[in-house]
Order: sequence, then structure tokens, then C-alpha cells
Amino acid sequence: MPSVTTVPGRWPVIGHTVTLLRSPVEFLASLPAKGDVVRVFLGPLPVYLVTTPALAMELLTSDKFDKGIVFDKMRPLFGNGLATSNGAFNQRQRRMMLPAFSRGRVSTYAESVITTLATELRDSWREGQRLEFDMVMQDFVMTVAGRTLFSAELGQEVLAEIKHSIPIMLKHVLVRAFSPSFVEKLPLKANREFDEAAARLRRIIPEVVVGARREGTDHGDLLSALLAARDADTGEAMTDEQIHDEVVTILTTGAETTAVALAWFFHEVGTRPDVRARFHAEVDAVLGDRPATFEDVAKLEYTGRIINEVLRRTPPIILMRRAREDVEIGGVLVEKGSEIAVSQHTLHRDPRWFPDPDGFDPDRWEPSKAAELPKGAFIPFGAGSRFCPGHFLAHTEIAIAAATIGTRWDLVPVAGQRVYAQVKATMQPNQLPMVATRRKA
Repeated sequence: MPSVTTVPGRWPVIGHTVTLLRSPVEFLASLPAKGDVVRVFLGPLPVYLVTTPALAMELLTSDKFDKGIVFDKMRPLFGNGLATSNGAFNQRQRRMMLPAFSRGRVSTYAESVITTLATELRDSWREGQRLEFDMVMQDFVMTVAGRTLFSAELGQEVLAEIKHSIPIMLKHVLVRAFSPSFVEKLPLKANREFDEAAARLRRIIPEVVVGARREGTDHGDLLSALLAARDADTGEAMTDEQIHDEVVTILTTGAETTAVALAWFFHEVGTRPDVRARFHAEVDAVLGDRPATFEDVAKLEYTGRIINEVLRRTPPIILMRRAREDVEIGGVLVEKGSEIAVSQHTLHRDPRWFPDPDGFDPDRWEPSKAAELPKGAFIPFGAGSRFCPGHFLAHTEIAIAAATIGTRWDLVPVAGQRVYAQVKATMQPNQLPMVATRRKA
């Protein structure tokens, strides 16, 4: 068996954690040059990391791996939901949840919530208004998530708590995940804020679940779909605790990814006149000045290319797995219990698959070019049996919101403000001040 290269720059006790958190894009993009399988250290913990699309697919589709230590650390937040569970229970939950994200359900969410809220947001701005746009998108997506999950009658009382608590947990989640275990037990402000926010959600969400189950009405929302779900083999429904865990998983993983993607979408459009011109031309041709609907999404082809390019450049940072048995991958023997990972950043910034990887080029997603990519080179929502079930909903929400806003507004970056990606749960902008400039009357 070949030896495995330990990536240079390991510090005593903390390993590569500081480097990873300070310069994640540069650090992760450097890994393919060091081997198809390399070793990094999260604190004292050794982690094998695969760097090719083929090995990424092998890792993510094999039944020889469970979710790894990062997901173990997230159980105080996610409970035993799809993001953290393993084995037969995970597959059961996935089968039961898939109908909630079917094309028909997503169409309903788009019609009843997404288009309406995107239109209200578009109509709320005034000419020349300065917007802290990352915060605006976070609030918008959290509102969409709350109203998609809970009907207006049942969920309004929890929406304010969702908007308050979820951002707090997302602020601290990655540092907690990548730090040595003893750090989360220290009396630090970050730990206290994280734990208190998680506890508040665990108190308030079950109240809504119990009320909805008692009422027994399908409101066309995600919660109704989860309550109606039945195990195909046993006919059993999810317990209130299981539904709580899946609701928190949806709110944190789905809402965060969507909000960050929308923020970066308008940053990239606003800083590239050629992209902005083509985006507006498509919006004008497909929509005129009306809001976008579910049926418009497939017609917004160039908008879809921009979305893919945003997802390529700012995906979640890493996917962790743990070997269930001794297994060989990439010619390397990985012992049972070892941690192994794949970084979407590593794959998405590899010049072998993406020429000029630091450039922003929506045309790399022209269908004939995209078809040439090896399977596994682009995995913003994961792959295999744990592929994110909400990916279609996320893409639909981004497209509808972006196009609806684009019918009326240019979002112009504020001059002199340095914008860069910072590591939290995803690659969030450090700041994103933009000015709303009306396109047409």
C-alpha cells in the first residue's frame, strides 16, 4: 500500500484547524497537488481526505462509510435528523421525507410562499436605498423557510425565534465542529450562545408539531407532509421528536445554503457588467416586469448557469465520513473507525475540471461543457444515498427570488467596501452592502 502524505503546516495540538479556518479556499485548493488521498489533522484527529471526483463518488456512494465526527458534534443542534443519522434509520427517514420535496410540493411552496415573498421584498425597496444585502437575504430565506415549513396559522409564533436562533447557531457551528472536543465544554461565550439557541428551538418547535398533529389538516406546508409521511414497510409515522430533528435540519442546512447563494449571486452579477447584461436580458425576455413563478424556472437558463457558478465557488466546506470497516480507497488502507472526508472546495477549484477556477464564468455551465465534467467534480449538495433531498427546492427558490428582484432592480456594490468569503457553516460574505438602483419604471 502507498504511504499517505500528511499535509505540511500541522501545528501541535490544533493540527491544521487554524490554517483551515483562516484560509480555507487556498488550503483546500492546494490539496490535489499533494496526492489523491492526503492526511490532515483537525486538532489531534487524523482525517484522510480524497481529492479526485472518482474517489469522492466512491466515498459518498459506498455503504462502507457512516457520517463522521463533525456530524457527531452537530447532534446537539440537529438531533438525530438526516444530517446526523446513519444506517437503516437514515434511509427510512430519507424515504419518508422525499415526498415533502417532490416536484408537486415544490410547485405548491413556490406558488404559495416563494413568489409572494420575493415580490413583497422587491416592492419594499426605494431608489438609492442602501441594503446590508447578506442580512436581507438571510431574513428573506428564513421567512420563506418558516412559512414553507409552517402554515401562517400555526407557525407565526415560532418564526421570530427561528430568525433569532438559527443565525446564532450557524455563526458558531463550524468552529465547534472542527475544534478539539474539550473546546465545546469550556465556559466560552460562543458555547453558551450556541447551546442556549439550540435549547430555545427544542422548546418551541415541538409545540407547533403537537398542535399541527392534533389539528390533522394538510396546509400544503412541509410540516403537513412530514406528519403525513408513513414508513412503506411498517406504516408507522414519524414521532414528534423525529419531526423536530428534521425541521431543525431543514432550517439550518437548507436555509443557510440558499441565503448565502442568493447573496453571492447578486454580488457576482453586480460586479460583472457582462453577466449583469445577460441576466437582465433573460429576465426581461422571460418575465417582462412580472414576478417569476415555478413554471418560469426552467426557462431561466442563463440564471441557472449563474446559480451553478455561485454554488461551485461557495459550497459547504467539507463532508465527513467514518469507515465502518477496514476499507481500501485510492490504494490506501483506511482502518475501521478512521475519519475520511471530501471537500467540495477542493473539487470545485481543481483546474483539471474547471479552467481558471478562481474566475467567475457562468458559461462553463453551458450544457455541452457541463456534460464533459467527470461525475463527482461538482457536488454542492453531496452525492449518493445522502444527496440533499432539498436541492430542487433550493434551486427553485434562488431562481425565483433572483429573477423577481432582477425585473426591477440593479444591486450595485458600495464602492470601497472589501468583500470576501469567511468560514461559518458555509462561505458567507464578511459584509455585502449594496445600493438598490431601479432598472425601469
